[in-house]
Amino acid sequence: ERDAWQRERHILENALRQAESELAKPTIEIENKPVVETSSLKLHRLYRKYLRAESFRKALVYQKKYLLLLLGGFQDCEQATLSLIARMGIYPSPADLQLSRTRSRPFTKFRCAARAIIAISR
Repeated sequence: ERDAWQRERHILENALRQAESELAKPTIEIENKPVVETSSLKLHRLYRKYLRAESFRKALVYQKKYLLLLLGGFQDCEQATLSLIARMGIYPSPADLQLSRTRSRPFTKFRCAARAIIAISR
């Protein structure tokens, strides 16, 4: 009976070792695959995409600030140009509008008609 028990034990131990070796093969194959490296590569690729997107966003912010400064400069120039044109008498300035109220209505009608004729002839 003891020999039978030891033979059965020996058979079961061999079966256990064989099962453990079969289980170890897939784990070794999984461990040999560069799982960490592929996830690391993906992580680096995503990080590079993030940096590129962040760089584009910062560039757009700087471009917006530059364009706003540029438009502000043009606005100052435009106001200076419009005031110069208004002083030349082409566009009425606020001072000219106040003076026109004091002028008579027929004179204003004549001036409007003369400007319309000049514009049509041009």
